[in-house]
Amino acid sequence: MYLKGKGKLLLIAAALLLLPAGLAACGKASSSTSSSSKQGYTPKQLTVEFVPSSNAGTIEAKAKPLEGLLKKQLGIPVKVSVSTDYNTIVEAMGSKKVDVGFLPPDAYVLAHKQYGDKVLLQAERFGVKEPNDQATKQLVNYYRAQILVRKDSGIKTLKDLKGKKIAVQDTTSTAGWIYPAVEMLKHGVNINKDNIQTVTVKGHDQGVLSVYNKNTDAAFVFQGARNLVKKDDKDIMSQVVPIYTTAKIPNDTITVRGDMSAKWQKKIAEAFKTIAKTKKGHAIISSVYSHEGYVDAKDSTFNIIRDYDKQIQKLDK
Repeated sequence: MYLKGKGKLLLIAAALLLLPAGLAACGKASSSTSSSSKQGYTPKQLTVEFVPSSNAGTIEAKAKPLEGLLKKQLGIPVKVSVSTDYNTIVEAMGSKKVDVGFLPPDAYVLAHKQYGDKVLLQAERFGVKEPNDQATKQLVNYYRAQILVRKDSGIKTLKDLKGKKIAVQDTTSTAGWIYPAVEMLKHGVNINKDNIQTVTVKGHDQGVLSVYNKNTDAAFVFQGARNLVKKDDKDIMSQVVPIYTTAKIPNDTITVRGDMSAKWQKKIAEAFKTIAKTKKGHAIISSVYSHEGYVDAKDSTFNIIRDYDKQIQKLDK
């Protein structure tokens, strides 16, 4: 009995000696697991999606060559596609089906609020001046929205839009809905209540054409959208004219899903900035969205969008 008891004591002592080492090992394993979870999502294949600011098929064809350029920069396969609308891309990023989105400002604000998506870059474009949307030589990080009508329509002011038909984009489109609708409200015209019929079209080029072809009386578009159809309709500048141009809107974003690792956020941002400086890369981004390059972005830049989002809630009050 004594030997058995001594044996038990020896076993207990050995166990106690091993316990600190075991706890330390557990602590290291736990720390390693935690560190791994903090590192965030690491893509094995990068999915990049664009919004259809003009004909979706045309945009996809122009953007597809980005796959090869991004793959070269990042070292992983890349898939580029175009969403059906603004809301779809936000939901796709929220459900982790899309890693990187070319989001207009309001879609970014929505994606950040709902899913914690993170803005990496903001686009730079050449400024645009009236009356015929000529490009300036100054790079800017903003754009404006316009309300277009036919020159022969007799519509001269925002109040003249009461009872008319207006071509708009999705309700998350900053230039195609929010800014023009809020500006109209400030001038005493409620797009939801003043006998105005809205027609949702896919792409700002379609908004311009709907006015040109007299399918609608007016259209909400980004300033410069008439240039999208100028090649085919050479009289567009004289026949379709702006009656209102809004305040500045922060430029489009390159946004990543909320759980993207910090390391990959940096890699993706650097890849797009590098590509934009190459001859081939610049030609692609310029042809797709008239982007000239990218600069680092911060969330606070888009607080003005949040303010307009609050104001547009007044449409239904």
